[in-house]
Amino acid sequence: MLDPSLDTFPKLATHNAKRWPAKVAIREKDLGIWLSYTWQDYLDQARLIALGLASLGFARGDKTAVVGDNRPQLYWAMLASQALGGVPVPLYQDSIEKEMQFIVDHAEARFAVVEDQEQVDKLLHIKEQCPRLEYIIYDDPRGLRHYAEPYLVSLERLQELGRKFAIENPTYFESELAKGRADDMAVICYTSGTTGVPKGVMLSHRNLIVTGETAAVQEGLERDDEVLAYLPMAWVGDHVFSYAQCILVGFAVNCPESAATVLHDLKEIGPTYFFAPPRIWENILTNVMIRLEDAAWIKRKLVHFFLDVAQQIERRRLTGRPVSPRLRLLYALGHPLVYEPLKDNLGMRRIRLAYTAGEAIGPEIFLFFRALGINVKQLYGMTESSVFVAIQKDGDARLDTVGTPIPGVEIRISGNGEVLFRSPGTFLGYYKNPDATREMMEEGWVHTGDAGFLDHDGHLKIIDRAKDVSRLADGTLFPPKYIENKLKFSPYIKEAMCVGQGSTYVSALINIDLTAVGSWAERRNVPYTSYTDLAQKPEVYDLVYPEILRVNKSLGEDELLRGAQIHRYLILHKELDADDQEMTRTRKLRRRFIAEKYKLLVDALYSDADHVQVEAKVTYEDGRTGTIRADVRIRDVEPVEVSGAPR
Repeated sequence: MLDPSLDTFPKLATHNAKRWPAKVAIREKDLGIWLSYTWQDYLDQARLIALGLASLGFARGDKTAVVGDNRPQLYWAMLASQALGGVPVPLYQDSIEKEMQFIVDHAEARFAVVEDQEQVDKLLHIKEQCPRLEYIIYDDPRGLRHYAEPYLVSLERLQELGRKFAIENPTYFESELAKGRADDMAVICYTSGTTGVPKGVMLSHRNLIVTGETAAVQEGLERDDEVLAYLPMAWVGDHVFSYAQCILVGFAVNCPESAATVLHDLKEIGPTYFFAPPRIWENILTNVMIRLEDAAWIKRKLVHFFLDVAQQIERRRLTGRPVSPRLRLLYALGHPLVYEPLKDNLGMRRIRLAYTAGEAIGPEIFLFFRALGINVKQLYGMTESSVFVAIQKDGDARLDTVGTPIPGVEIRISGNGEVLFRSPGTFLGYYKNPDATREMMEEGWVHTGDAGFLDHDGHLKIIDRAKDVSRLADGTLFPPKYIENKLKFSPYIKEAMCVGQGSTYVSALINIDLTAVGSWAERRNVPYTSYTDLAQKPEVYDLVYPEILRVNKSLGEDELLRGAQIHRYLILHKELDADDQEMTRTRKLRRRFIAEKYKLLVDALYSDADHVQVEAKVTYEDGRTGTIRADVRIRDVEPVEVSGAPR
């Protein structure tokens, strides 16, 4: 049972302000300077926002849309809403108007607290389609001086209203805060909408407090830890790590100046607790490899040699094999020469605990960071579980599992191989969607949609999304995501989608990484004008070809997947983009949509064609559309014959 005096986040934040009034709770980098706010500041600011909202008629149960980059003011707005019995609804800051309209209207938001003019403009354009939206409150006033809409209120003005309201209602905030209960709805986090429209996942204070605290205790989180809040506030992971666990444990959250400065700010803060989905780890690795390619020959050879040593050692550790004295000696030599300088350059020298989750990470990428001595562990969860289902324990990380269930969570495998869980973090249901809720839950067990199994040590292994795992025409197992992750280990491949269900072979549609391949092209004097132009260069196809062979060799060493090697590939003429509905805002592929949109290309991969003329519509951030035309090449790949038994 939760302590009734500490069973909601506003009550916990109030408790933090009493016991650690001068401890830093959150920082923000503004104009190159880090501004710090204590727990007393955190509570005081949230209190003024809450009272300002109350002066505008905010009532229990009201929803507050929260939109913008990670900013202290937006986290305070969430706490303020909860203190009055309301429900924050964070949205992705890069949502286009249509996406924003759906969520604001569906959530029945009466209030919106946003970062700046960009978000205000989007809300102004959709306000007529969102009749319940009454007030839009903004933090950054730049560009808004001449906006005269009566329902537009600056955050500064809102807090002034809060001060006046407090004079007339001195006990209002404390009275409303005391009414909160553990089972009240704490937040609505909308799913990314991989297979359809987003669904609003309702999570209670109890869900988030129990699971967040259980994970914090198991993982040894402390109030002196430091976290970088850079992932979208709409994503449940940020809500748990940068808000829920921050308040539960009392550690400091750091908000970078902008998305463009994240890696630089990471170095300045040197967090001890870090989370990144696979795409971020991939991007960091790509940046390392690009910089390495620009280094002198001797330095490049030295770094590659010692990285190979570290990865050999880590692979042996993860598989329980002994490490030879020679490798140990080389690793000790590489520590001051390569590993520590590289970690320091990445801003990861102080990391005690790091997670990857959201989707499967390529084993090679996972191995690279662990080999540097960074304690990266795989975490398995979902929005509907309040994030935490399973975590790899310290000293028990493995390449092919996502760990064991955290205390209080039960996992079972259904007859068709789907992973189900039961947990204190199990969501209240989907907002205004009882049919989807019933479909998701069965007698307390939640369907994850993932295919997997528990090994003899109790570790959970995820194969792929259950609906995506299929077989080729000859019966060979075909797990597309598994193959795609192997492709994305290459610094030159940003995204990949493999197709082949029911066909005689596997094909791949590839997005090159414009930064990495562009840098490669410039060093070799390969001219190009755009992504489309660069993607279809014969030299770029030659660059990608060995990466396909590497993946095929790896698949050839797996007895079950030898027949799933890639036989044909093409490089897409445009980058897959969330604005074009090809990906979710969390960069998950919308496979069915892509397969239908690029049916001409997929069909060509299963024909004798070596090129195909295509055109595609693209959507810009302001809603305008354009058309890209290209002659897309198709290249064959010889399957790799691997001699001997698989390792």
